Amino acid sequence: MRTAHGIAVALSAGFRLATAAPFAESSLLYVTSYPTGSGAGKVLTLKLDQTKLETVAESDSCGLGGEKGDLAALKVGDDLSLTKLSGGPTVVGPVSTIVYGDGGRGWLLPTSERGIDTYNIADPAAVALLKTQVFPANAEVRPEPQNQARPHQAVLDPTGEFLVFPDLGADLLRVLKVDQATLGYTETKSHEFARGTGPRHAAFFKSESKTFLYVVCELSNLIQGFSVTYNDDKSLSFTQVYNSTTHGGTDPVPAGTSAAEITLSPDSKFLTVSSRNEKSLQYTLANGTAVPSDPLITFSIDAASGALAHVQTAPAGGVNPRHFSFNKDGSRVASALQSDGRVIVFERDVASGKIGKAVAEANVFGMPNFVLFKE
Repeated sequence: MRTAHGIAVALSAGFRLATAAPFAESSLLYVTSYPTGSGAGKVLTLKLDQTKLETVAESDSCGLGGEKGDLAALKVGDDLSLTKLSGGPTVVGPVSTIVYGDGGRGWLLPTSERGIDTYNIADPAAVALLKTQVFPANAEVRPEPQNQARPHQAVLDPTGEFLVFPDLGADLLRVLKVDQATLGYTETKSHEFARGTGPRHAAFFKSESKTFLYVVCELSNLIQGFSVTYNDDKSLSFTQVYNSTTHGGTDPVPAGTSAAEITLSPDSKFLTVSSRNEKSLQYTLANGTAVPSDPLITFSIDAASGALAHVQTAPAGGVNPRHFSFNKDGSRVASALQSDGRVIVFERDVASGKIGKAVAEANVFGMPNFVLFKE
């Protein structure tokens, strides 16, 4: 959702960027980061100037809600300054955000602790809590992180009528039917994964006649693809059409690996995932130093069957690429490396889907967990 009023930001132990105000320049990026010690995290505005990436604005007015988390709406000034308009502590600790409903008035925050919060953000200067829902505990005792429901992301389906939640703790895809006018919702039937799968994030893909959903699973390091059926009873059904490791195929990934993000390219031809803590590749910094790197892994999509085909395994630029994003035309990709405190912008070939050389890099405050091109 885009608004002339400002940036809406949600926080857990740090925060996650949800929306950005329009600005003429596409050379700007927004970054959020967890603090490395006590205190608040930050929202940063980075400016890409050919081969340089520098911080031009920042706000530390977020992340002050303690362990539960914090929410803030920030206004972007003509000078790129960030000014807090409204916000406060959240009910529980959010890990992601999604805008929904007529006019983009609804804002939903999945939380790492059992449930979801919804807000009305029609007026960024007066963001208002609508509802908090806590999902029931798992039927049996499980070790962390599956000791409770942990909805880790919400994605809006192509019709805008359904919100789908990969629940890492309960091994479920939870589905809500949305009332776009009232911003309310009704929980419908869920899809169940095998025990220990740990679904984390997801991405919808719509061809001319079919809809597919791809889920990246943190605990099992799998990518699972599903054909989506819209049922007459206003629910969704999911039929598995693809299953592989995050690298494609069935070979096990390195011990300690933890899948993170999954994103559809702007032209809807490729799917890219990030894998954390592999350190299986190498990246050379601008100063010539070679450092260990986790991968960004790209697949092409068969629009008829939903199958994926491996295209490339490329360095993410360091360790723990918690998040990455494409610019509007897909010619660049930005990587947020949480463990290395680094943001890197890479070239990307739109036709092949392959990630190329680095355009610019920058060390940033704390542990960056989200990066977004401002377009």
